[in-house]
Amino acid sequence: MTKAIKLLTALPQTQRERLMELAQEVSFAEDSRIFEAGGTADRFWVIRSGAVSLDQRVTPEQRVAVGTLGAGDLLGWSWLFPPYRWDFGAEAFSAVRAYEFDASAVLALCVEDPLLGLSLVRIVAEILAHRLELTRGKLMEHYALHRHV
Repeated sequence: MTKAIKLLTALPQTQRERLMELAQEVSFAEDSRIFEAGGTADRFWVIRSGAVSLDQRVTPEQRVAVGTLGAGDLLGWSWLFPPYRWDFGAEAFSAVRAYEFDASAVLALCVEDPLLGLSLVRIVAEILAHRLELTRGKLMEHYALHRHV
């Protein structure tokens, strides 16, 4: 299994400092919706404190939690890939403090500094690979618990 990667600690210091120049400190109250699946993905966050629940809508009335993120975790990767729409929804599970990054500003920085861009894409890919493994494990566990013999 891949190991959990934290975006800011995985970036080399010089690249991290350049990225952090674009950071805005934000906060979300407990139970507030951060974004909805299908919405425009034009930013991302690195969680400083608190917890965020990722969810998927299965019916108009029901959402299923598919993951929880905490301090140091990347929230949002859909800003990096067309069609730039959120694949999941996100809600603050507790009060959350985070660094927010505007996607267009980060993408412009990546064009200006291709090595930073390559590092960022590689790290996000590693994060996605790890989350895919976790999700696959949860689905297998769910199936094992709920299959009918």
